[in-house]
Amino acid sequence: MQAGLREALLAALRLQIEFGADEALEAAPLDRLAARAPAPAPPEPPPGALAKPALAQPALRSAPTLPLVTTPAAATAALAATAQSLAELREAIANTDSPLRDTATNLVFADGVPESGLMMIGEAPGGDEDRQGKPFVGVSGQLLDRMMASIGLDRRQNFYLANILPWRPPGNRTPTDGEVAMFLPFMLRHVALVRPRHIVLLGGVSAKALLRAKDGITRLRGRWHSLPEPGGEGVAGLPALPTLHPAYLLRTPSAKREAWADLILLRRTLDGEVPPG
Repeated sequence: MQAGLREALLAALRLQIEFGADEALEAAPLDRLAARAPAPAPPEPPPGALAKPALAQPALRSAPTLPLVTTPAAATAALAATAQSLAELREAIANTDSPLRDTATNLVFADGVPESGLMMIGEAPGGDEDRQGKPFVGVSGQLLDRMMASIGLDRRQNFYLANILPWRPPGNRTPTDGEVAMFLPFMLRHVALVRPRHIVLLGGVSAKALLRAKDGITRLRGRWHSLPEPGGEGVAGLPALPTLHPAYLLRTPSAKREAWADLILLRRTLDGEVPPG
């Protein structure tokens, strides 16, 4: 293969990945620009044939009023409420019909120690998380582990990790508002079952969703908030600390100063030096 042709093909593949087309759904590519065969013309009636009279059209009637269709968020809220354990919650999520499930490899539920008292919530799995079925195991997860180790915390002993979305969005794109609304009841139930003493919200998506806030992460971070009402049974009032997502810190190293200040606030709160509020 000529070098120029090979580079052109590789550039086309990279462009597809940037567009989010990273999954093959057909065995062969579909040429949507190919000309379609014209529809066959209806046969001509034989000479002398009489035209059939037009059939009388039935009178139109107004459509009956249908009951309102249950929204995905309401449906998942009802399903989440039935889960009485983390195992049941995971099973309920796995059986929830979602387009994200069709394009992902593995369900990414949680990792760490549920009984630790500290729960950290991100937005969605990435490629590494999708392959391994665990949250925060890629490059940003490795950075998060180093950040937590700097204040003496380890996911194997001291905290618990989960994401609002349990399935990876195609191309690692940002979750849509509809996807967040659909899976938020599961996350609220997840928090209620774990019942942490403190929550860290990683990034703007999780912070705005769980705090029901309109402000961005740069305005929310740096102080403790309380999960609002209505937040689900056993959830409202829990202290939550929004902070910058590790993936953002990898793209913007200058923001690590603010993230370090949040870590110090978390450590002092865990040590009882600062009240969470």
